[in-house]
Amino acid sequence: MSAQPFVTRLADGGVFPHMLGKIVCVGRNYAEHARELDNPVPSAPLLFIKPATSAVPMARDISEQFTRGEVHFETELALLIGKRLCGASAEVAQQAVAGLGLALDLTLRDVQSQLKEKGHPWEVAKAFDGACPLSPFVALDEVPDWAALRFTLEIDGERRQTGETRDMLFAIPELLAEMSRHFTLQPGDVVLTGTPAGVGPLPRNAQLSLWGSFGLEASTQTR
Repeated sequence: MSAQPFVTRLADGGVFPHMLGKIVCVGRNYAEHARELDNPVPSAPLLFIKPATSAVPMARDISEQFTRGEVHFETELALLIGKRLCGASAEVAQQAVAGLGLALDLTLRDVQSQLKEKGHPWEVAKAFDGACPLSPFVALDEVPDWAALRFTLEIDGERRQTGETRDMLFAIPELLAEMSRHFTLQPGDVVLTGTPAGVGPLPRNAQLSLWGSFGLEASTQTR
């Protein structure tokens, strides 16, 4: 599925000059999402990584992922990193974001639950090939109002998720700074900022439409 290296596309048709290195993610960054899965609301960011091989273009049909079991969708705001960050302050970190996009953090929920019950790592439920469909990125000319971004997911015309960054437990500048304390972020890396409430099983033969308030529309379909 991911035999070819992922090419990071820009919404204007261009190609980002740096290859995707890794995808750094945060779990439970929206309190209502934590509650809907009966998980405790965290007091610090829960960080994990998806490899570059998990990324596929959003426009590609979602089909092979279903061979691994029931797949759940999680829609997230994605940040494209344009400058190296290591132990950065929130002020410096927010200026390193080169673009905004949308992502689907596909999750094998049953597999994840079983692994968590056993106290095992759950990368196989989150980091498999094709687990991260990514849209093209809208290039940023200036630092946006991080608390004023909004995104949605519709499946077959029905609104399933709405995310507003003002509802995040950990705001984007502080989240990036915290990530950079543990993992050096390189140009080309992508950061997923958490999913809002409304996650659920991904249906087969469905049309997914994603929208971001920063001038982005994307779509994909399942088979």
